[in-house]
Amino acid sequence: MRPFLTLILAAGKGKRMADQTLPKVMYKVNGKPMIDHVVELAMKLGSISTVAIVGFKREIVIDHLTAAFDERVGYAVQEQQLGTGHAVLQTEEILRNFDGDVLVLSGDVPLLTEKTMKQLLDTHRLGDSVMTVLTARMDDPTGYGRIIRLDDGSVDRIVEEKDASPEQKAISEINSGIYIFRRKELFDALHHIGKENSQNEYYLTDVLGYFVHRGMKVSAVLAKHFDEIRGVNTMTQLMEAEKALQTNSEVFGS
Repeated sequence: MRPFLTLILAAGKGKRMADQTLPKVMYKVNGKPMIDHVVELAMKLGSISTVAIVGFKREIVIDHLTAAFDERVGYAVQEQQLGTGHAVLQTEEILRNFDGDVLVLSGDVPLLTEKTMKQLLDTHRLGDSVMTVLTARMDDPTGYGRIIRLDDGSVDRIVEEKDASPEQKAISEINSGIYIFRRKELFDALHHIGKENSQNEYYLTDVLGYFVHRGMKVSAVLAKHFDEIRGVNTMTQLMEAEKALQTNSEVFGS
């Protein structure tokens, strides 16, 4: 089995959170910063290394993680917020000599379970995929990118809400923003994507089209519970994550 390391996207400001001086990943769920839940998950899964990609008020995140995890977490800095693809690209030099897979987690998604993530890792490795996406189903998927699968179950593309046809909008399977890639192919693809979009950013999802166009296999794993992939962008969503963790401790852990 190929080794894997983990990148945690943790550069965001959290523009819709209460305290504009606090990095979003430092807001607490169940008594500890969200990013702690994510780092601990990576370690439980057997990640050989964990790198937090930091930006806004990065000294707060680095000081906290250093105190909590010693030298078990490394860092890469995203000086400008130019999208998820740009964030991952900041780790290219750090990972240059690594021969394995790269798991990309979000520092503001604290409820992922070890069981689901092991399924993602196994599917990626056993299916000989270049990329594997974690997905979920929603009764109302409005606002999320839809997963378009081929007949064999592999992924053809991810269509964003604003670009989706009425038939595509009816699809209930959505993108979670959690992925695992083969390292070499990931960075090859990142050098071939642009930022011709409404946000003028480099999207990590754009590498999928690069892979599929070249005949590489992209797989997907469906999470059992939507709450697992719930991101936190507002104080309301923070409270919802806290409630989900407290009321479903047997699923999400204590």
